[in-house]
Amino acid sequence: MDPIVDPKDFPASVKCTYLNAANVALMYRGADKAIIEWQKDLAENGSINFDEIAEANVFADLHSAAALLFNARPEDIAVGSSATELISSLAWAVAPGSGTNVVSTDIVFPSTLYPWLRVARHTKCEVRLAKGQNSYADPDDVIQLIDNRTAVVCVSHVEYSGGQRYDLQKLADVAHDHDALLVVDATQSAGAIPIDAPACGVDALVSGGYKWLCGPFGAAVMYLAPHLQNQLDPGLVGFRSHKDMWDLQADRVEFPATAQRFEYSTMAYGCAIGLARSIEYIVDVGVERVFSYNKHLANLLIEGLQERNVEIISPRNEEEQTSIVAARFPGKDPAQVARKLKAVQVMVSSRKDFVRFSPHFYNQPADIQNALDKIDDL
Repeated sequence: MDPIVDPKDFPASVKCTYLNAANVALMYRGADKAIIEWQKDLAENGSINFDEIAEANVFADLHSAAALLFNARPEDIAVGSSATELISSLAWAVAPGSGTNVVSTDIVFPSTLYPWLRVARHTKCEVRLAKGQNSYADPDDVIQLIDNRTAVVCVSHVEYSGGQRYDLQKLADVAHDHDALLVVDATQSAGAIPIDAPACGVDALVSGGYKWLCGPFGAAVMYLAPHLQNQLDPGLVGFRSHKDMWDLQADRVEFPATAQRFEYSTMAYGCAIGLARSIEYIVDVGVERVFSYNKHLANLLIEGLQERNVEIISPRNEEEQTSIVAARFPGKDPAQVARKLKAVQVMVSSRKDFVRFSPHFYNQPADIQNALDKIDDL
C-alpha cells in the first residue's frame, strides 16, 4: 500500500511509531509554520500588520476550509477555542426547559455531556443516558430514549474509547420526527471520516482541531444548520458577538445572521490560522481516501493482534468501524502496556481496561508491523 502523504509533512512520524491520533495527532508542518509565522509577526510588529481589518477577517480562511470539510457554506461555520467552549455556548443557547429531556450515552466523552448536565441543573430538564457495555452503546438503545419531550440528542460521531461510529442520518431522522435537535461532537471523526453535514441532517456539529484534523490545541470549529442561525442567542458573548465588532457600544448587541454569532472574543488567533492550513491539507488529500487508508491500517493491526490472542473491543462491522482499535491484553494492566510500548517508541493510549491504538494517514504498514514486533518483544 503506497503512502498517501509525504512524511516530510509530518516530521515527527519518523521519530517513533505514532499510533495515537485519537489522543493528540501529529500536526501538519504547514499548520505549525503558519502559527509560528503569525505569532512572530505579532511579537515583532504588534498591530502594524494585525490591524483591525485583519482581526475582523482572521477566521475567514478557517470558515472556508471547514465549509469544504463538511460540505457546507462558510457562513454555516463558527470558530472557537475548543469544542467544549462551542458546545457549552450552544447548550445555553438551546437551554432545554423543565419537562423536556436530553438524550446521550453514558460512554460519551465527558466534555460532550457536561454542558448539558450543567444546563439541566439550571432548567431542570431530564438527561437520559443509554447504557454502554464494553465501551459500546447500542444505537437502538439511544433511539428508544427519544420521545416527544426530547429537545436534544447529543452524541459523539465516534466514541473516543472503543471507536464506535454512529449513523448520523438515522439519528437525525428520529430526532427530527420528535422535533428534537441532533448535536454531534465530531472531534474523533472530522478529518478521518467523510461528513456531509447538511445531507446527514445534523443541526450542529463541533470538532476540536488537535486530533484527526492534525491541527493545534486552541482552535475548534462548529457547523450550525441554517435554520438555527437566526434563532439561537449564544450562551457566551463578547465584543465579537455584535454584527459589526468594531462598533463598540455597550448598550446593545445585534448578532450576525450566521453561525458566526457564536464567535465572541479574542483567542489565540494563530491557532485558527494553523487549523485552516491543516484542514485545507486534509481536504486536498481527500477525506474519503484518508478513511479508506486508515481502515486498511486498522485491519492490519487487528489481524496482527488477534494472531497474538489479544481481544478486540472495537466494532468490526462496516457501518460502525473506524481506525480506532481498542484492545484488551488478557492479564495485563493496559497502563503498563502503554508505558512499556512508549519506552520502545510506540505511542498508544490506555483507556479504561484496554489499550487504544489510533493510526492516521501519516502512518504506514511498516508502523503497524513495528508495533506488533514490539508487542512480541514485550
